[in-house]
Amino acid sequence: MIKAAVMSDTHNVLRPDVTEILKECDCIIHAGDLSKPAILEQLNRIAPVYAVRGNNDKEWAGDLPQELRFSLGWMRFYLVHNKKDAKLGEELPHAVIFGHSHRYLEERKDGVLWLNPGSCGRRRFDLPVTMAVLEITEDRYQVKRIDFPAASKE
Repeated sequence: MIKAAVMSDTHNVLRPDVTEILKECDCIIHAGDLSKPAILEQLNRIAPVYAVRGNNDKEWAGDLPQELRFSLGWMRFYLVHNKKDAKLGEELPHAVIFGHSHRYLEERKDGVLWLNPGSCGRRRFDLPVTMAVLEITEDRYQVKRIDFPAASKE
């Protein structure tokens, strides 16, 4: 089994409760808006990271791609920050992961999983603080939504 943490829009915050979940995962998928290189460095110390550049990732993130295709086990992934920028091509992925809106979304369209893990940095726009964990076995996958309590000073 492959266990992947799926996150986005951390905006320079790596919460301790999020870090504990990351430590249990084989890899980390980040759909952009890390905001500072220190967050990417911290994530890379925990597990291998698949990440794309978000609209708040400035000059430091020049080496991060705007979109990324990769596989974990049998699953093909397409990663992009903003869903409207997705260019899927002819060979559809099994999953499209994106962020930007800070809203958790999990839906299946034409056999493709569309997953926005929401934001697990500071709470914004009165939206819940969320991420996901994706478990991939030999022939299936399962998505687990994780909700975090907002800190009292957020």
